[in-house]
Amino acid sequence: MSREQRTKIDAMLRQWRPAGPQPVAAMRAGFSAMMAEMIVPAGIRTTETELGGRPALLVERAEGDGGRDAVGGSDGGGGAGVGHGSDGGGGPRAATILYFHGGGFVFGSPRTALSLTGSLVARTGFRAFSVDYRLAPEHPFPAAIDDTLSAYRALLDSGQDPSAIVFAGDSAGGGLAVTTALAARDAGLPLPAAILGFSAGLDATRTGRSMDTKAGVDPIFTRQGLDHTGAMYVAGQDPHQPLLSPAVLADLTGFPPMLLQVGANEMLLDDSTRLAARAEAAGVDVVLDVTAGVPHVFQAYTGVLDEADEALDRAALFLVQRVRAGGAGVRTA
Repeated sequence: MSREQRTKIDAMLRQWRPAGPQPVAAMRAGFSAMMAEMIVPAGIRTTETELGGRPALLVERAEGDGGRDAVGGSDGGGGAGVGHGSDGGGGPRAATILYFHGGGFVFGSPRTALSLTGSLVARTGFRAFSVDYRLAPEHPFPAAIDDTLSAYRALLDSGQDPSAIVFAGDSAGGGLAVTTALAARDAGLPLPAAILGFSAGLDATRTGRSMDTKAGVDPIFTRQGLDHTGAMYVAGQDPHQPLLSPAVLADLTGFPPMLLQVGANEMLLDDSTRLAARAEAAGVDVVLDVTAGVPHVFQAYTGVLDEADEALDRAALFLVQRVRAGGAGVRTA
């Protein structure tokens, strides 16, 4: 059944892929329409809020929903079911996923990522703040990192223990999960308990071998399309810097544990494989989780693709274990 599911999704994505570069408004509308078809778990409550000066979407389990967690299914008691879930009042002791949506730094929003944030919340019992960071071309690099770092500062200033915060994101947002941690470390802030990247975009130089070996295999991306959106974000700056290309340039010393999930059919595959190698060389606990035959951010196809639900289960378990272990919480002033 999984092969049939993968084939169907591959064909659907090729239909969605435009023939060439599009205007920004068309890209944003098309992406929103595509992501609106993704399944959001039942029992999830969303609240429009603000974090660090930017709009954000708070995603939580609905009150009275026992939900599902990564370490034993439904807890059957209406609570979080995982020792560090929401405390019911959003207080500083609640474990928090600080989530960064995908969209090439040009499109997307907390709403387009709701199948992912909702799935993680349902499986962990954690709450999630999904940040509506500023987008290019109106706000190129480093505006997005400035916004995500401000959101993290706001969580810390509210009294949230960094050992109960995890960074997560998909695609460009997966890259932000890494670069926000770099910026936090450089600013002398404590690091979060863990970093989770779904098909993270980690190399603005586009020098990974998979950019060529997976061309044509990838049903979503072309080099032309990636160059088009990438140029809007980089905006003429040198891509050879850690906050734009951490997979090839970042010093990951002192980083918390990382889980990098990626599909084997992705042109961005080597963004994850090379960052994992850098993490290992820096003595960081890192799990590189490659799933065969699936596309970019395949986890969004929860309820449709078996591999998506299995990967989300692994991701949730990783986050729960890292928060239970007390995280990194390392201050690097």
